[in-house]
Amino acid sequence: MSEGFAPEAGAKAGTGSGAETADVIFHGGEIETVAGGPGPKGVVGEAGPRPEAVAVKDGRITFVGNLDEALAHWQGPTTRLHDLAGRALLPGFIDPHGHVVGTGLQETVADLLGEPDGDVGDVDAIVRKLCEFADSEVGRRSAWIVGFGYDDALLDGELHPTREDLDRVSTERPVLAIHQSFHLGAVNSKGLELLEYSAATKDPGGGVIRRGDESVLPFGEPDGVLEETAFFPASGRAIMGIAEQDRARFLDKGLKAAASYGFTTVQEGAAELAVLGDLRALAAAKALPLDVVVYVKAAEAIKTPHLVEASAEYVNGLRAAGIKLNLDGSPQGRTAWLREPYKTPPGDPDKEYCGYPALEDEVALDQVRAGFAHGWQVIAHVNGDEAIAQLIRCVRIATKEARPADRRTTGIHCQTAGEDQIEEFRRLGIIPSFFSMHTFYWGDWYYETVLGEERAVEISPAGWALARGMVYTSHHDAPVARPSSLAILSSQVTRKTRKGMTLGKHHCVSGSDAVRSITINAAYQYGEEAHKGSIEVGKLADLVILSANPATVPGEAIGEITIEETIKAGRTIHPPVEEMPVPVPSGVGLKLFTHHC
Repeated sequence: MSEGFAPEAGAKAGTGSGAETADVIFHGGEIETVAGGPGPKGVVGEAGPRPEAVAVKDGRITFVGNLDEALAHWQGPTTRLHDLAGRALLPGFIDPHGHVVGTGLQETVADLLGEPDGDVGDVDAIVRKLCEFADSEVGRRSAWIVGFGYDDALLDGELHPTREDLDRVSTERPVLAIHQSFHLGAVNSKGLELLEYSAATKDPGGGVIRRGDESVLPFGEPDGVLEETAFFPASGRAIMGIAEQDRARFLDKGLKAAASYGFTTVQEGAAELAVLGDLRALAAAKALPLDVVVYVKAAEAIKTPHLVEASAEYVNGLRAAGIKLNLDGSPQGRTAWLREPYKTPPGDPDKEYCGYPALEDEVALDQVRAGFAHGWQVIAHVNGDEAIAQLIRCVRIATKEARPADRRTTGIHCQTAGEDQIEEFRRLGIIPSFFSMHTFYWGDWYYETVLGEERAVEISPAGWALARGMVYTSHHDAPVARPSSLAILSSQVTRKTRKGMTLGKHHCVSGSDAVRSITINAAYQYGEEAHKGSIEVGKLADLVILSANPATVPGEAIGEITIEETIKAGRTIHPPVEEMPVPVPSGVGLKLFTHHC
């Protein structure tokens, strides 16, 4: 039985006056406590009975249990009774991996997303949206014309836009259309010129400049499509080209978007140290409305470790937790590093094409070693199973050298993890954080084109993790997708693709397990399970009110649930009671948006 259900928990005998008066008592709905969370070894415990009421005082949960007892001991003259009216009260959602600054970017530039999040279905629509952005107030201030979110799998002919397509937007200004994965993009001729990419430019290590006319020596004329390390300079320049006053609002927009989906803790994954500095300046000016956890790019962190200042404590809603490695690319973009070849290579006649690594083994190992040595939590972007194998090798060696400890190293995405690799995660204490929304967004694409039937049904293999009693989390990776908590939940329970196929029924989880992945399990991933992730006495009053309980409704109904209210430390942050933008100190423009979503 959890502390909140003990008879003495939450009240002594009295009338609810004085020190025992609650600020608010929630009642009249389905309260999903998610109590009985991961234990000291990551073992999931048993949940207690569902309570009738929750009392909150000074931003903390002070009572969980019977309504009559709550009223008798915690109701005072200033206590607000919050009748849920049949709705559901859950712990506030915790984002296990995303890019909150990038979410603000998504809210700022041209929206190139396809259905159901947007309406782009062909190259003409991309051109139209980019032209509209160019003529907007923000677009006119920007050096580059920028759009985000196109998906070649949804476009006519399943082809990327080319330089010629984007020259229709402008031949005078550089244009960048960012792929939904944020691992690829297309630029116009002016963009190629500014990047100094030509037929004489060799592909950079870990990236590809796609070619049109390959007869142009020595390497072929660029067609505008850029992958990975060839793409990142384009995105860096384009985003830095957005006016400082507009970049400075990325965080505010990202936080508001996250709160609208019920998140009370969010992440900025793979931040430049300059961005971390800007975020600290923003938090110093005014406490952030949500908790923001930052992971610094490993390559930068190990050069100047004193600037990371990782801590388990938040300062005005912000803390640096550790570092992020990036070991490969995107399976939907066919740049992830696989053990076996892609079913259909991306315009490449090489039938043995398996994608490619982002880092050599020794570099990756040095970054993991540095993380362990400095006490930083290490998270790693690993989509392909060969990249996952590289992470396992590095963690195994570094653990042997530094000795085993409770480090909560996390594999981010783990799209094509094999069952053998999930078992190795268990042995090494690596937490898998799945990008389960891939089952919907790219499930059909993987099944038909990228991986083939046998491998596609095993993506985001939560079933294998649950069978081993492991803690796993699931994330949205915004801006790659909208920061939708309900999409995270629905995709795990139903694993439905766009075409309605159930992709790997053996990996479908219960609604309760799905909820755990973005509440108590996510808190455990961050080492914050003592303070967040469940509705228990003593924990922060981070809460979300939903129209129905995703832990108990049929899986097909989860997508119809609405976010009614988001509460951070007892204070409503969505819908906003008043407009409270994050103030922007002079000179803060979020110097560079993070890569490696």
